Amino acid sequence: MKREIGIGILGLGTVGTGIARLLTENQSLIAKRLGATLTIKRAADLDIERDRGVRFADGVLTTEPFDVIKDPNIDIILELIGGKEIALELINAAIESGKHVVTANKALLAEKGIEIFQKAAAANVNIAFEPSVGGCMPIVKTLRESLAGNRIQSISGILNGTCNYILTKITEERSTFADALAEAQAHGYAEADPGLDVDGLDTAHKLAIISALAYGMELNFSDIYVEGISGITPMDIEFAEQCGYSIKLLAITKYDEHEDTVEVRIHPTMIPDANPLSKVDGTLNAVTISGDAVGDMMLYGHGAGMMPTASAVLSDIVDIARSILSGGGMRVPMLSFQMANIRKIAVRPIDEISTHYYFRFSALDSPGVLSKISGILGDHGISIKSVHQIERELDGAVPIFMLTHSAREAEVKSALDKISALDVITDEPVLIRIEENKN
Repeated sequence: MKREIGIGILGLGTVGTGIARLLTENQSLIAKRLGATLTIKRAADLDIERDRGVRFADGVLTTEPFDVIKDPNIDIILELIGGKEIALELINAAIESGKHVVTANKALLAEKGIEIFQKAAAANVNIAFEPSVGGCMPIVKTLRESLAGNRIQSISGILNGTCNYILTKITEERSTFADALAEAQAHGYAEADPGLDVDGLDTAHKLAIISALAYGMELNFSDIYVEGISGITPMDIEFAEQCGYSIKLLAITKYDEHEDTVEVRIHPTMIPDANPLSKVDGTLNAVTISGDAVGDMMLYGHGAGMMPTASAVLSDIVDIARSILSGGGMRVPMLSFQMANIRKIAVRPIDEISTHYYFRFSALDSPGVLSKISGILGDHGISIKSVHQIERELDGAVPIFMLTHSAREAEVKSALDKISALDVITDEPVLIRIEENKN
């Protein structure tokens, strides 16, 4: 029986260094659980001189990633370089060499995943990707294994720690978005160019993977509706709190079994304080899953960081190593469903969804303003749940807040276009969708 599994690491950045630490410091513990030793045979990085606080054996470090892939003593390749073109080339080379791959590359999987998984299945090698979604939270394992007997009905999640940190700061300190972002950058939670996070694209990559696992559908990144958090103001946060809501950047996917369609959308969302996601603050992530057998369940934890992500990488390594040791081949389908059963499922355009809404209007303080606004909403079949107007003037206008009952997005957009054209409206209306516990 094989007693040593060879590991090759591509990329010794934050996560690569973390997994090297775990494999070194916890080697004895892992061996007791696995029944074999996990050994780093080669590790590639552009900089192999920097002290990372990890001791590597002589000859392990190299600047040439393809030397790692070609090494016959390596069973599992860890692709931790990131990016798309070179990562895709390296993963394809690893598959062609008959090596299993663990990757945290959510962007690559969301956009090129189907062809990667098809190629891996044909070669009878595994592509494991737990660290690509939710850091240390076992979302992939939960959907592929723990909930294998469930029809997944919906998933909602906070999947970006940068956005959650910024929204928490705005909530707790009434900071502006710009100030909260600057603080996130100062703490290292946000990149110098934060667009991938605050514009919602990082979350969209993760939601594409999650929805594929949940429904057996092809990855659908290009079909996801994405809206970022840069327009959220302390005023919106304050009003939400007064009405018993919190505002989070929420990833939402719902399956309509009757119509065989899926909603996949990401946007700032008001959620009731009774929803446990409303209590997830700072850089933490969480996801709620609804299945026909289990009902509602929630996963919660660190979505990023050296050691939490390294923990997820190691869980994939151990899963693959156990398959190697048992001679079991591809024990669990990579995308939860057998490849032959992965199919296209139509994604509902955002204009066709129905939900509840929050509106904020900036209007001149003159008679008849409310009747004009409510008249247009009524003409579009939008029922108002509550209206609040405060006396505070902002740039010569007063804010008007409205909450609606469930309405169709297309009608909402049409109504807001007509309202924004009114001569009494001084700024573009603000829209935030609301996810009630039951729509």
